[in-house]
Amino acid sequence: MKLAGLTGYLESVVPLSFQESYDNTGIQVGDFEKDVESVLLSLDITEEVVDEAAENRCDLIISHHPLIFKPLRSVSDNTVTGRIIRKLIEKDICVYSMHTNLDIIKGGVSYRMAEKAGLSGVYPMVPLTGKLLKLVVFVPGDHAPKLRDAVFNAGAGYIGNYDRCSYNVSGEGTFRAGPGTHPYKGKQGVEHTEAEIRIETVFPEYLKNNVVRAMIDAHPYEEVAYDLYSLENEIPGAGLGCVGELDEPVRDSEFIEYISGIFEAKGIRHSGLTGNMIKKIAMMGGSGGAYVDRARLAGADAYITADIKYHSFFDAGKSLLLADIGHYESEKPALEVIHELIIKKFPKFAIRFSEISTNPVNYLQAWKK
Repeated sequence: MKLAGLTGYLESVVPLSFQESYDNTGIQVGDFEKDVESVLLSLDITEEVVDEAAENRCDLIISHHPLIFKPLRSVSDNTVTGRIIRKLIEKDICVYSMHTNLDIIKGGVSYRMAEKAGLSGVYPMVPLTGKLLKLVVFVPGDHAPKLRDAVFNAGAGYIGNYDRCSYNVSGEGTFRAGPGTHPYKGKQGVEHTEAEIRIETVFPEYLKNNVVRAMIDAHPYEEVAYDLYSLENEIPGAGLGCVGELDEPVRDSEFIEYISGIFEAKGIRHSGLTGNMIKKIAMMGGSGGAYVDRARLAGADAYITADIKYHSFFDAGKSLLLADIGHYESEKPALEVIHELIIKKFPKFAIRFSEISTNPVNYLQAWKK
């Protein structure tokens, strides 16, 4: 299949527009017209990972962390990124990254962490807002059903678990066709009044081009009167981090041991153990140290993430258990999410998980006397 076919599908379920402003999700190296037959999944892109892909004849690497995160001044052997890019081009291997957009979608990295930990009733800790648009369009009444079908089929009209949602009200539109026009109703130079339906519906902003094109194609007028409004409403289920609950509460010391095993975390940094019972838990894959207050506001007994700063452990107090399980350890579930997304659509596509640990952090195993 063409690289464009695979990435087009991935971006339809994990939109690029969901990524954080500082991120560089998407194609890193490659040609969208290239035929890809097998993919290697890796959290990071290193020279060893590129060699692994070449040895296994994988012509695409999908990573969680972008290879090109900051603007490049040059591509040369003087930098690690430059050497990797050169090797990728020489071996004709493409790279595509799914980073914060994969963190933010419903069912993304934090949700997979919660699933592995056995949490139920999971919802976003920091809901995604500002990514919805409202469409308002005016159409003759006899064309309203056709137009609604068109925009719904293009992805509009979803509110939670409800679809084909719209608001419709009857009214009158007026217009006067100018020279060179071919009006659907009325005559040139004569003001016309038409019974119309005002249709309102919502859709995610990444579907804007599809929805607007479908609306215009289904509309009988030469000039379509419509409005787009940006909404602050949440996209259900999407956002950074998540909150859920264990079926039964456990002692904080037992909980630390529990998550250590689940996430294969060899060096957990955590706040003091007080004997508190842990039931409601907040989780965030990757650098979640800036969201300790959001975990507290959510009423969590524990917050599991990575890259927590020193003073945050003071600020946690005795009511919130903080556990820094490691950046690599918290984001490894990302590869499971990507694997399932591809297999769901392309069940026979060849996918391999990298066998190379790209974790740059090592832990000293202290000897006990």
